[in-house]
Amino acid sequence: MIDSVFGLDLLSALVVLPALAALLLLVLPQQKRLIRWLALVLGLGLAALAVLAFRHYQLGEPGAGYALERSTPWFELLGASWHVGIDGISAVLVLLTGILTPLAILVSWEIEDRVNMHMALLLFFQTGLMGVFVTLDLLTFFLFWELSLVPMYFLINQWGGPGRHYASVKFMIYSLGGSLGFLLATQLVGWAVSAQLGAPSFDMVTLTETWPVLANTVGATFLGIPIETVKAFAFIGFFVAFAIKVPVWPFHTWLPDAHSEAPTAGSMLLAGAMLKLGAYGFLRLVIPLFPDVWVAELQILGLPATNAATLFAVLAMLGVVLGAFAAFAQNDIKRLVAYSSVNHMGFVVLGLAVAAQAWGEQFITGGTERLQDAILATNGAVLQMFNHGLSSAGMFLLAGAIYHKTHTRDLRQYGGFWVKAPIYGGIFLFTSMASLGLPGLNGFVGEFLVVRGAWPVFTLLTALAMIGLLFTGAYILKGIRSVLHGPFNMRWRDTQLEIETREVLAIAPLLVLMLVTGVAPNWILPVINDSVTRLFGGLAG
Repeated sequence: MIDSVFGLDLLSALVVLPALAALLLLVLPQQKRLIRWLALVLGLGLAALAVLAFRHYQLGEPGAGYALERSTPWFELLGASWHVGIDGISAVLVLLTGILTPLAILVSWEIEDRVNMHMALLLFFQTGLMGVFVTLDLLTFFLFWELSLVPMYFLINQWGGPGRHYASVKFMIYSLGGSLGFLLATQLVGWAVSAQLGAPSFDMVTLTETWPVLANTVGATFLGIPIETVKAFAFIGFFVAFAIKVPVWPFHTWLPDAHSEAPTAGSMLLAGAMLKLGAYGFLRLVIPLFPDVWVAELQILGLPATNAATLFAVLAMLGVVLGAFAAFAQNDIKRLVAYSSVNHMGFVVLGLAVAAQAWGEQFITGGTERLQDAILATNGAVLQMFNHGLSSAGMFLLAGAIYHKTHTRDLRQYGGFWVKAPIYGGIFLFTSMASLGLPGLNGFVGEFLVVRGAWPVFTLLTALAMIGLLFTGAYILKGIRSVLHGPFNMRWRDTQLEIETREVLAIAPLLVLMLVTGVAPNWILPVINDSVTRLFGGLAG
């Protein structure tokens, strides 16, 4: 099977080629038709490489660790390297990013202003995402994390709605605020481990093996500061940065503004791929680096003793419940879908909280009582990341499709659209049911695994989260009723409301994957389970 492209290894090509493609689009003449077709062809080519990377891991030896791994010295003075590789978790997210980018490009054919720049930014954004998902060096991880912010800022700021300037600045301030702590935590962990090893290193494999043991050394110091204090600051820095990106309640308030004002392609990639950076950061860094912190006893305001993993689960439950409440209260279709992301990503966070609790207990006591529950919940969390990427991208595509025909996002101005747009109505209903978690569609599988794994560990919080699941149905049905049912609003009697062929082509792959993953999830679950089981098994060993 192909493992290199133009002399680059496959994973490096997935990072470098989108940036080169973007530069090519920038220097070409301002011919809209040429740029649109070329961007789509380039996006499809990159999607083929993403599928190839996924297949490499899928067909590899089970339990073999990272696939397509390459390591080259880069900034040796700091110990940073170009170290790339994928396991089942990152392979799934590489596949998701590869699929969504050409679909976002196709949707962006509606853009008339500065087409070269718009298409180039979508590809630059893909470089940032791919870099985060394939790198195994913490410093490089941080650089690509920051790189992903810039294209999204300009997509919102330049091609967004009336409130785009406020939304883009708010997005950037929140993101950079989290990045400051992320950078500090990166330096603390990297330098402390380097001091222990006697040589600088930001290698994530080395850090996850060395840092937990070092940080658990009683009486150790770094720069004259007790290692326990260094550990606490590093944990907080990582936690806040990734919580903002997921987003975990109450760090979510940037999200509705960014989604509602972003262009359709921006919303698709923001919800479908960018939110996964935060959850991936928790799973790749915060949980394995700080196992003892997650289960250390905390006493807050005289309340009963708890720990960080339980508080994380509380925030997850609040995200599920309050996200559903907020979505139900919206009359703006894009804000409704935006708050639904807070709701759905809450299940991802709940699965990660179970993983953190089990990982911490296993590290401290060696207990494996919750190991199987944690594996189920983590499998569900990763699958839910993939599933949410499909359904949220589809919902934002449909919201954008109707907005560009009516020029309003107000649900109260819709009504009865099924009469004039039966194809759009059928696709809207199908995608809404996938988002709802209807058995037989993709959303059900991930949420079921999370709930099954979380129930024995956080029984009360999981039960409370079911309130959010109930209101998920409520806001989904509200959206369907407002758009498709009821009396037809005669304001739109002369408006072409039916979905365009281009939009059908863009959402069709998502619909197929929603159905296939719901009916036969074993095309992807074994890939995830192999890496999740290896992670917990490696800790036990």
